[in-house]
Amino acid sequence: MRTGFDSELEQRLLRYTAIDTQSDENSPGAPSTSCQLDLLRLLKTELEEIGAEEVVLTDYGAVLATLPATVPTDAPVMAWLAHVDTAPQFNASGVRPVVHRNYNGGAISFADAPGLVLSPEEFPELARCAGHDIVTASGTTLLGADDKAGVAVIMTAARHLLADRGIPHGPIRIAFTPDEEIGRGVDERLARDLRADFAYTLDGGGIGEIEYESFSADAATVSITGVSIHPGLAKDKLVNALHLAARIVATLPQATMTPETTEGRQGFIHVYEMTGTAAEARLKFILRDFERDGLEAKGALLRQVCETVRATEPRAAIACEIRKQYRNMRYWLEDDMTPVDLARAACRELGIEPVSVPIRGGTDGSRLTEFGVPTPNLFTGMHNIHGPLEWISVQDMALATRLCLGIARSAARS
Repeated sequence: MRTGFDSELEQRLLRYTAIDTQSDENSPGAPSTSCQLDLLRLLKTELEEIGAEEVVLTDYGAVLATLPATVPTDAPVMAWLAHVDTAPQFNASGVRPVVHRNYNGGAISFADAPGLVLSPEEFPELARCAGHDIVTASGTTLLGADDKAGVAVIMTAARHLLADRGIPHGPIRIAFTPDEEIGRGVDERLARDLRADFAYTLDGGGIGEIEYESFSADAATVSITGVSIHPGLAKDKLVNALHLAARIVATLPQATMTPETTEGRQGFIHVYEMTGTAAEARLKFILRDFERDGLEAKGALLRQVCETVRATEPRAAIACEIRKQYRNMRYWLEDDMTPVDLARAACRELGIEPVSVPIRGGTDGSRLTEFGVPTPNLFTGMHNIHGPLEWISVQDMALATRLCLGIARSAARS
């Protein structure tokens, strides 16, 4: 069942996932963590070794490169992007990738977590991959296929194009970005430096997914200052910031507006971090909706809840700061669906019917599209991301690689 790309994709994925690259939203640097530079520098070297041109590591932490055209230069300039960081929500240090060769279709166990089971009964998509080579982590970390699978696919497709100059394609720009998982993957300079007419992020899930609609997103920080005093002397004096924080969370809609209670086109308010003491506390939220007015309404609701809780205890100070992250890329892509149409046509040439569903998240393409580079998202085959049950099929990655090559050929003819 192995194809011509499988061995290279597998080796690249194993090499890249073994490098720690977790991002950190509390760090102001670019990249936010120095470990991301370990992989970025490796990719820069590998791009130079396979013959890519204009290879640079920018001062905002992106690796850029060019695959020169093999057809007249009036062909459009296309870009391929993937991010190198892994999610901060789960342990991503010391990843030990494991290949389950010629997967037998049954439950997969994990060497470092004997009680953990990945089964096709719970995850039916796994049953489709019987006979594939499945890659997981060892049980105590996420794998990091999000988005090192995208990195491996792009590097494999790039090496193939540079090794076979007989394949027709226009100029192709490559970008590997940091900090996508914390919403800082696209520096405002990236759109200019890409010099691309359109782009694709290789950051999607199941086979056939070609996505051009994402959440709109804001982030919120609620800071609470209470009144601190020795608990033995606290009667009628102490104002416990942690109690107020808990009240804010409890007052927000629990049954209809959290990630665990929503699906499809429903947005949410998600509290993902609570820190502090009785004196001072901090809550961090992400706000998500597919429409601008829905996102604004969620921000207004959070502010209203904060004000309501503050009114119950006027001695406390409660501040709610909301900052923009990204917006639904559909707002711009629906005006020019050319890159989506190219990807759908190339997908059908592989015998796969394309599927376009709204992303309940975002990609670097969300911000790039807003900055003027239309950037839909393509599948890589990753599943169960951001947790220990993450897995990917090497053969599905090969299909993603063939999709990139098909789009390159189609764009050269357009």
